[in-house]
Amino acid sequence: MDFQFSAGVIVYAYFDAERKFLFLKDHHGNAGPPKGHIDKGESAHDAALRETLEESGLGVNPDAYYRDDVHYIYTENGEKVNKSVAYFIAEVKSDVKVRISPEHVGYEWLSLKEFPDGLPYKNSSIRNAIREIYFRADSYIDKIEKMDALNKEYSMLPKKQRSWSLSKNFVPGEGPLNAKVAIIGQAPGRNEDEQRRPFVGAAGKLLDHLIRKAGLKREKVFITSIVQFFPPENRLPTQEEANLCMPFLKRQLEIVKPKYIILLGNFAAQNIDGMGEIMKNHGKLVKSKEYGCYLYATLHPAAAVRIKKHTPIIEEDFAKLKEILKSE
Repeated sequence: MDFQFSAGVIVYAYFDAERKFLFLKDHHGNAGPPKGHIDKGESAHDAALRETLEESGLGVNPDAYYRDDVHYIYTENGEKVNKSVAYFIAEVKSDVKVRISPEHVGYEWLSLKEFPDGLPYKNSSIRNAIREIYFRADSYIDKIEKMDALNKEYSMLPKKQRSWSLSKNFVPGEGPLNAKVAIIGQAPGRNEDEQRRPFVGAAGKLLDHLIRKAGLKREKVFITSIVQFFPPENRLPTQEEANLCMPFLKRQLEIVKPKYIILLGNFAAQNIDGMGEIMKNHGKLVKSKEYGCYLYATLHPAAAVRIKKHTPIIEEDFAKLKEILKSE
């Protein structure tokens, strides 16, 4: 069996507020996104950018977290081919100039409602795979738009409160909007406030290590906090501040829909699940009806940075988490 690896980009644009996707048509009557083989030593991401530029003339900037890996088997010249294709998504302006390569005969921008019932592929598995990747991409783009609108609303919270003692810098969640695992901390620290990214300081470095210990990659996990504004002098957020922010966090989680939520520290655990002292409840997997997923509490990495005897505890919890995730 021949194994082939390719990468491409699902390109979309808005025409009079209607979302449409780019389809390139080849000489065989097939239609689909720009894609091609991954060269030796080349990453899927770089191959996708190169192929998109070569086949459509478009220089694109894909979403940082979306990747859809498609696998299918077909027969070519009497030999079975096992094909793996990594797809990314990227938005372009509607007035962008498409310049097709010689291997194509034309292109078309189509919305999903204009999507043909059957793409012109002789092989049904390829046709179905291409069809599905557009629908999955469209669903993810819906998530992007919902999260962007929600975060814009959330970031305006300081202006709507008479008294506001938190930083006015909004530090949104970071990661794929279809992540299986979400990690929730207490609130941004000073480094997070300055960079406007969650967990980038000393506790963030430890969390990166712990994520790897759980068999995960940071770019595959959605990371955020109960309160997404820095409490000056790194104080604990008040319960009143948490109550103001929790409705936004719940809506964020409704968009992501993680299967597992990892709660870091007492503050996160008590606000999400109302559980007691973290030292008595860490390392336990709990099914949550409210959030429709599993909750798993452990110590906050900042506590392990300050108190070294806590490091083995949190490392053991993340090692146990790895076994939980593997058990699926």
